[in-house]
Amino acid sequence: MTTMATVSPAAPPTSAPEQLPGPPRLTAAAVECLAQAQRALVQAGATTEHTRRYASAHVAALRAAAAVLAVRTRPHPRGQRNAWVLLARVAPELQEWAAFFAAGAAKRSAAEAGLSRAVTVREADDLLRDAECFCDVVERVLGVSTQQLLPDSGRHVQPG
Repeated sequence: MTTMATVSPAAPPTSAPEQLPGPPRLTAAAVECLAQAQRALVQAGATTEHTRRYASAHVAALRAAAAVLAVRTRPHPRGQRNAWVLLARVAPELQEWAAFFAAGAAKRSAAEAGLSRAVTVREADDLLRDAECFCDVVERVLGVSTQQLLPDSGRHVQPG
């Protein structure tokens, strides 16, 4: 004798279905930091002076890091103030980037001071490319889409 189990239809959900977590909510401060990063990239790409290019590219990366921090942290008056240390802590997926840019901070300071031997033209060009890549990664991490405009006008950040 074969027994057949009866299957009753599933009960309707009593609450809304769980949604997968989306990208973090973008704050006004984060949007402004990303816009500052893009302006610094444009400035770095437009200058012919390699020390300014290096410094501006590094500042662009710092502003992009600040965008992540604006989304993932709250200000603590007595807390860690080094953006790269904080970034590695709150965004482990960006830890290698944080270490990379932290290592270039002293060179940025020297370049900002106008020490022409602080960095080479090659280092400035390489850092600009790295900063552009980092800004793109940060935008993806934050779920932001950008709209590329004319080459010298920068990019406008739009929430994803």
